[in-house]
Amino acid sequence: MCGIVGIVAGIPFSIRGELLTALKRLEYRGYDSVGYATNDGRILKDVGYISDFMEKVNGEATLAIAHTRWSTHGRVTKPNAHPHYSENFMIVHNGIIENYEELKEDLIKKGYNFKSETDSELIAYYFEENTKRDSIEKVIRNFYRDAKGTFAVLLIKKGDDKLYAFKLDSPLVLSSFGNSIYIASDIYAFSDKTNKAIFLDDYEYVIVDKNGFCVYDKAGRKLKKEEKTFEWEQDFNDNKDYEHFMIKEIYEQPLVAERLINSLNSDQKQKIKETADLIKSAKKIIFISAGTSFHASMLGNHLLNQAGIESHSWIASEFDIPKYIDKDCLAICISQSGETMDLIRAVKYLKSKSVKIVSLVNVPYSTLQRLSDLSINLLAGQEVCVAATKSYTNQCIALIALAKELGYELDLEQIPKKIKETIDSNLDKIKELADKLYKEYDVYVLGRGACYSAALEIALKIKEISYIHAEGLRGGELKHGTLALVEDGTPVISLIPLDDLEMKSNTKEVEARGAYSIKIVNKGEGSFVLPESKVSDFIIYSVIIGQLLTYYMAKNKGLPIDKPRNLAKSVTTL
Repeated sequence: MCGIVGIVAGIPFSIRGELLTALKRLEYRGYDSVGYATNDGRILKDVGYISDFMEKVNGEATLAIAHTRWSTHGRVTKPNAHPHYSENFMIVHNGIIENYEELKEDLIKKGYNFKSETDSELIAYYFEENTKRDSIEKVIRNFYRDAKGTFAVLLIKKGDDKLYAFKLDSPLVLSSFGNSIYIASDIYAFSDKTNKAIFLDDYEYVIVDKNGFCVYDKAGRKLKKEEKTFEWEQDFNDNKDYEHFMIKEIYEQPLVAERLINSLNSDQKQKIKETADLIKSAKKIIFISAGTSFHASMLGNHLLNQAGIESHSWIASEFDIPKYIDKDCLAICISQSGETMDLIRAVKYLKSKSVKIVSLVNVPYSTLQRLSDLSINLLAGQEVCVAATKSYTNQCIALIALAKELGYELDLEQIPKKIKETIDSNLDKIKELADKLYKEYDVYVLGRGACYSAALEIALKIKEISYIHAEGLRGGELKHGTLALVEDGTPVISLIPLDDLEMKSNTKEVEARGAYSIKIVNKGEGSFVLPESKVSDFIIYSVIIGQLLTYYMAKNKGLPIDKPRNLAKSVTTL
């Protein structure tokens, strides 16, 4: 889940102004530690945020690599920070070398002394040892043979003017513009400068120098790669009008919702129709996703089940290849980044079984989008905050649009206006509630039917951003155990759409045990009254209440809202 960037230029560039600025655009991928190396042998790294590190950096280079870390192997320490290096080689790595202990043991026997606890360091020593006999290119090809796991690696040799990059399962993208060639984990590193890129595939490697680059397959054959043009907003790192990216991205939801709906009614209209046709012709539907995207998939699963279509939602990390899956199934894969490794692994297996893949994905030309037979662009723009907000809303909207194409009577066009109404009419009450709840240790969120997915999503937001234990629960399951935890003052949020009598009854059950009851409704009286809506879009509005509540609780606690501890946004390791 780390971010890596390399730059090769014909004229010197600023390490702070160019290299580390590009790396900072990838900080959502990890922010435990940071470092860079140049081909003249300069190496600097430290723990902490990139912005703090940048203050220590001056100087220029014509070839350099950099890394921002989300720790997997080894604690957050300066020796474990990247780049890692040997006598002659410096590397940055995103991924996990699964057989690193075996490879490391062999290198130790040959006299190499490791300085870190990471799996990544062995890559530098692997090249140091094996280039005694073979060229760097041949050693890259041998590394594909010897290493097991996932990796995107940038490698430079001291005194050499070439940058080498190679990948398996972890993403790498390259772009050439002006006097520079950039290679990075994703397009965000340079999308403020260009909208053109080349996306490397597995078992490909690239050699870059100031005159250009060449891409090769694992047999060493030169490849011709097509440059892609991507569409992307250019101001996503600008939050000057907001204290945090999270609140900026919450407030962007009416805009990005409208943008998606307009697209689904015009340039993506045919994609929605084709997806609906695939759903109708499939024997069964399987949704595969993770985290917040899984909660969105639960809405899609509910809508299809209600339409009489057999459908199942799978968490990507638990996808264990059910026997009922065959070429007559359709997989709908949902992801913000399009790089979630658990999901990519499942998709590759499904493709090997000739299963059709439809994706709802937010990042253009991501691995998931390129693996899909059909892909709907979510058009939410980049989310800098680790917590998904606007991408979740657009995932739900895309699923509601599919349901409408399948015959549901739903009014998509009113959703952006109702999102704004939800925020404007409830903001003061949300802040008041946040002042009461931010010191709590436990919060429970209740939902039934389709609203169970919203309960899970609200609870997830509370956990990951405000560090308060929260559970999303099915209202009817309270009496089967969890009710034992409800006592005087326990905060319980109830999602009650359309005056749902069963949810009202569940709410009475917790109130009878002394719970501090918080009711989100769209009919009648409640703590928060949402616009008139069907259950499908009530879910969107209620989750937005949860997003805002989470934000203000975390703000009251003085927490790092955009960069919660131990987390990263793009989960590119298994």
